[in-house]
Amino acid sequence: MCAPEHSHRRPAQRGMSLVEVMVGMVVAMMVGLAATGGAAMFSASQRQGIGTGGALLNAGTALAALRDDAAAAGLGFFGDNQYLCHRLNLSVAAVKISDGAAFTPLNVTAETDGDRLDVVYATQVASSANVLLNAATTGASADLRSLLPVAVPPAPALKPTVLLAPDTPGVPCLVRSVTAVTASTDTTPQQLAFANTGSHNQAAFTTNPSFPDKGRVMLLGALRWSRYRLEGTDLRLERPLGGDPVVLARNVIGFRVQYGIADTGTTALASWQNASSAWASLTPALLPRVRALRIGLVTRSPQAEKVNAAGTCEATADTPQLFGADLTPDVSNWRCYRYRTAIVVVPLRNLVMGMAP
Repeated sequence: MCAPEHSHRRPAQRGMSLVEVMVGMVVAMMVGLAATGGAAMFSASQRQGIGTGGALLNAGTALAALRDDAAAAGLGFFGDNQYLCHRLNLSVAAVKISDGAAFTPLNVTAETDGDRLDVVYATQVASSANVLLNAATTGASADLRSLLPVAVPPAPALKPTVLLAPDTPGVPCLVRSVTAVTASTDTTPQQLAFANTGSHNQAAFTTNPSFPDKGRVMLLGALRWSRYRLEGTDLRLERPLGGDPVVLARNVIGFRVQYGIADTGTTALASWQNASSAWASLTPALLPRVRALRIGLVTRSPQAEKVNAAGTCEATADTPQLFGADLTPDVSNWRCYRYRTAIVVVPLRNLVMGMAP
């Protein structure tokens, strides 16, 4: 007998019921909503972190640029271990920038929004040296006792700049653009000409002093005047000698500068001094005591943080401070923001070395 054949049939496959489909859809929606909420929270945290870190990075970068600028303050304004330019005649084209006014190449001024820092310096490294005049001059030309390494480039390049200073401080120093150079011979001195075509030669000053024989001439190269100040919450770099202002950092609620000073009759840095009282405006008499600058910035994060369950902001508990003094935040809900402080100390080598005995 033959064994009966057994047919191999596949079990019938049952599809998903409507209930199962709906349950799957609900689960998928819940997972999607959770993922969306997590992504939104992560994105907000990421934006907040980037904003806070970016504000700190901007402040650090701005301070680094400011430090390098301030460190050059005073180059070209000292000779024979003394500060020569207690007053200054300086113009750009026909505009008088300083008409015999009291002058220091470094000055901190307290303003409503914060401090203002002015630094003036030469770009020519040889500016620390000077040569003597061979004859008196009123600023139209200068005969020199020894060689000054100055050359006038072809137009339209900027003409090199020199500083005429008295042999002893008193009359205003004078900034001039060199328009021509006559080389010295065996019997005649090197001569510099300051024609009206030069940028610093065109204005008429109230006091036009005569610089005597043995007055000094310093090669500045180009003269730089940088001014740092707050406008609103923007830290700006302005250029009184020409050029558009630029914004170095935003969301700045505090910008303050202090002088690092030595006690009278000493040379070591002893304390930090605000631009107030006797130091509200730096004078030539106070300048020899200045050793360094301390510059501070406080920046606010651009994005507010969420309130807690009680509806209270707790990102910052105490009023932001700089150099021990409270700052006034620029927003009423200041506790919802985070603040970062950046401070740099700048040694003023040109001032210290220029007046070293």
